[in-house]
Amino acid sequence: MEVMLSKLGEQFQLPLHNPVLIFSLVLFIILLAPILLNRIRIPGIIGLIVSGIIIGPAGLNILEKSLFVDVFSTIGLLYIMFIAGLELDLNEFKATKNKSLIFGLLTFSIPLSIGFPVCYYLLDFDFNASFLTSSMFATHTLVTYPIVSKLGVSKNIAVAVTVGGTILTDTAVLILLAVILGSHNNGLTQEFWIRLVISLILFSAFMFLVIPRIAKWFFRTLESEKYSHYIFVLSVVFFSAFLAEIAGLEPIIGAFVSGLALNKLIPHSSALMNRIEYIGNSLFIPFFLISVGMIVDISVILSGPMALIIAGTLTVVAIFGKWTAAFFTQLFFGFSKGQRKLIFGLSSAHAAATLAVILVGYKAGILDSNILNGTVVLILVTCIVASFATESAAKMIIQESDGEEQVLLNSTVNKEQILIPIANMINIEKILEFAVLVKERKSKNPLSILTVVPNTDEAEKTILKANQGLERFINETAASDTQANILATIDHNAATGISRTAKEIMADLILLGWPQKTGFLDKLIGDKMESILESTDRTLLICDFEMPLVNHKRLFMIVPPNAEFEEGFAIWLNKISRLSLELSIPISLHCVDATHTAILKFAEENKVTLNLQFQQFKDWEDFFILSNQINDTDFIVMISARRGYVSHFGYLDRLPAKLERHFPNLSKMVIYPQ
Repeated sequence: MEVMLSKLGEQFQLPLHNPVLIFSLVLFIILLAPILLNRIRIPGIIGLIVSGIIIGPAGLNILEKSLFVDVFSTIGLLYIMFIAGLELDLNEFKATKNKSLIFGLLTFSIPLSIGFPVCYYLLDFDFNASFLTSSMFATHTLVTYPIVSKLGVSKNIAVAVTVGGTILTDTAVLILLAVILGSHNNGLTQEFWIRLVISLILFSAFMFLVIPRIAKWFFRTLESEKYSHYIFVLSVVFFSAFLAEIAGLEPIIGAFVSGLALNKLIPHSSALMNRIEYIGNSLFIPFFLISVGMIVDISVILSGPMALIIAGTLTVVAIFGKWTAAFFTQLFFGFSKGQRKLIFGLSSAHAAATLAVILVGYKAGILDSNILNGTVVLILVTCIVASFATESAAKMIIQESDGEEQVLLNSTVNKEQILIPIANMINIEKILEFAVLVKERKSKNPLSILTVVPNTDEAEKTILKANQGLERFINETAASDTQANILATIDHNAATGISRTAKEIMADLILLGWPQKTGFLDKLIGDKMESILESTDRTLLICDFEMPLVNHKRLFMIVPPNAEFEEGFAIWLNKISRLSLELSIPISLHCVDATHTAILKFAEENKVTLNLQFQQFKDWEDFFILSNQINDTDFIVMISARRGYVSHFGYLDRLPAKLERHFPNLSKMVIYPQ
């Protein structure tokens, strides 16, 4: 008994060294800290940082800064930057690149301009120390980005501008750090500049030209190995961070760039994206936040008046500089108060890049211990301020957007029902993936997968067999936080069964697979399709996916005249815009001017970002003149119409069969609006 107690006492000697015990403690903190602090309305991020202070070397000394802690905290930091690059709306970013550039310039130059005279004249630092410390004010770490992501406002233009500005200003500061160190050590020689420029060019070329091609090949070749996709993504993130370090940059730049490189290949609503966010937000990122708290030593403010003055001055300058940059950004671009506050919240937290700058400067002998200690206090205070500001701003923006929602998007989107009739298992996985991407996030209704079986003596066995075959695909949709139900109905005619079920569940959207290749004309335009079109008035999508969705580079959309007058115009346009957004690909629009104007009006009134490339098209009798413009990686989307409706004309009935005949190996979709 004594031996056992002695061994137990050894395990609990402080600081802890048993990796199992350390990991258990950290997991309990990750579990309990946010829950307890949420009850008193304090953001969970602050709870994790404060927990790090309490258990850290300067607190109760339960944990020390070890290789184990450093590895997990580094993973968490890289994860934050990677997710920020991955979730960046590239269409929005392209539309706001000038705004991001201006914000990056403001959030870099204003804190630097305020900080340098304060450090040089007020705190009496030397030139290099003043310049390096003031450059630290310009950096910021997206510590509060998980709040934005959790509350669902990551697509807001203010987030795109801030994230774009983050990479610009942090890259500038880290390059500036390399320049200051070069000046301090060996001087800014020609060799230094040549090496830096060549490294940047080679790194950028590899990340944006080589990595996406490797990723496309991997996802296509191992399409069914879903779990290996996550391991591949992690490998890319950390290898990219390593390459950035080799190139003379900080690893966080490599992680962010890897997110940009993989952005188009990982749709935001996909199961892979769900896994990335789930594991990061539940484990790696909280570990990083705890490690930030472990750096903080509250006792430094009691070590003397100079330490207190430096800590207070640095903190005030850091917060004031970022607030001023956010204020001028609001003035320049006409942002709302909530957006200004969100920009400030995201950009005011100092952690990773700040520590990188100060620690490197401290080790190089440019900065003294007072600046290092003052910076640690700055990190704690700015992370707390940023957490409160970001959460408050995100909720404010949600309230603003809810109040501005337009009536063009039918109010039933919150209860959207999607029906997916399945005749066979061919391409079902791609159809379900497509359904997950276009489904309204606000709708709590599950996808309804329907099997229609003939009314025979074997009907029950056929239903059981079909349900068993669909179970694997149901699990895959659940991985993307999308629920699906399996429905089965017995009917003499498949079209009648589909129509009846669509009415029973009040389906808004019916999603059908492309008919089999043989006898296409008879199957598509024959009795079955005619029956579905005539007996349902819901929006009908007939889809043929010849390659993985993420491999498409453009939506090639053809819209007939007067399509904007159909009742389902807003519904299908919302789905196409969502698909374009999820896949980060442009829409090549071919229609008449009036339809184009209506589409732009829809986008403006519903605050939808559309990456449109418009070309006027009127000559439907010479429809296949468009074939010269269609590429192998295009996804053809043709808007049709039911007979007797305002946008219908006879030629539309023949086009689906012609699409199959002329483009058998291209992905395509025919939409019949509500």
